[in-house]
Amino acid sequence: MPNLVLSCFSGAGGMDLGLEAAGFDSVGCIELDSLASDTLTKNREGKWPVLEVNDVVKAGESLKPSDLDIEPRQLTLLTGGPPCQPFSMAAQWRQPKQGMEDDRGKTVLGMLNLAESMLPEAILIENVAGFLRGKNSAADAIEGKLKEINAQHKTSYRLHHWVLNAADYGVAQNRRRAIAVAFRDLPEDIELPLPPAPFADNPLTAWDALAKLKPAVVPEVDGGYAELLASIPEGSNYQYLTAKGGGPAVELFGYRTRYWSFLLKLRRDAPAWTLPASPGPSTGPFHWDNRPLAIAERLALQGFPSTWKLAGSARDGVRLVGNATPAPLAEAMGRYVTAVIGSGGEVPSADELTPTLAVKRQGTPPKPVAPAPLPQHWLAKVGSKVAHPGPGEGPAGHSKESDPGPA
Repeated sequence: MPNLVLSCFSGAGGMDLGLEAAGFDSVGCIELDSLASDTLTKNREGKWPVLEVNDVVKAGESLKPSDLDIEPRQLTLLTGGPPCQPFSMAAQWRQPKQGMEDDRGKTVLGMLNLAESMLPEAILIENVAGFLRGKNSAADAIEGKLKEINAQHKTSYRLHHWVLNAADYGVAQNRRRAIAVAFRDLPEDIELPLPPAPFADNPLTAWDALAKLKPAVVPEVDGGYAELLASIPEGSNYQYLTAKGGGPAVELFGYRTRYWSFLLKLRRDAPAWTLPASPGPSTGPFHWDNRPLAIAERLALQGFPSTWKLAGSARDGVRLVGNATPAPLAEAMGRYVTAVIGSGGEVPSADELTPTLAVKRQGTPPKPVAPAPLPQHWLAKVGSKVAHPGPGEGPAGHSKESDPGPA
């Protein structure tokens, strides 16, 4: 019997691509965003059916196994990454996370209603690190719904979850993600440990992913702070130009008064920083050549093949790629799911989880270029700046006087 997967919130196809590499056959993709749906069709038309019911909440109310030409309990895996905004750290920069109180949190329950209809052998959810921990997480709601399903259908779904770094599973990017799994038939007393990480001791680097790429379109820097990138070393951010930044005696910004990704640059010999979905003109990570990353480079850092096509504009592409599940991480988790199902609860080895979609190593990168001196007209803005007052103060905790503003 083939391993069958139904994908929710399919996006640009990162989860589906990884699961395909792990041996799963798609019975359908549920995706509300038209550009994401077009992307799925561009790349896998005829192999990944994009379902007419494109809203997960509505699918949870109406979609039945027979609609997919399968029987109840025949589906191997139901998977998805619900909208992350209610649970993300980036959202908390402006206000506390809303979690399940946010309307988008209802999509989690929509997916679980779909699980009750399909009764798959396993459920796999990927999301931001705050999805299943901390205030307003989705953990209680998911566990409560799984208990209802178990009572109604005599199943044994139980939530197992971890926060994993995608770099430990063959992605050339540090990206911390919550991974949750629930198995229909495992004994209730089985505790599943953290999935073994094949790349934990020797992660792939940004150089491995980008060295051989020659993007057809290379974006130019924009915004009032763009010319400062050359004055920041690889692997650093605006804090290099603060009192505690370890750089020259140049205090241009107040320490910790900006979000971490402000003027953040890649370093060649380490995994990339996390790719955002909606970066501003000064939001990194930027290429070590002091420019924004090209779409082809963003795809590579998420583990997509060079042939992957995206619908929409370049800005749409940044969003689609930034919201995607890294494909090698999805492949590793797909291998984990099939191994646990096949063994009745035994955890596979790290070697068994090594993804085929991981990029090939490119050897030792060249040495970084030394940062340039500050542009002359910025020197007048150098001087003592007010630092962030401490944890818990949020963005309002610093004085506007600590920001020199663009030249």
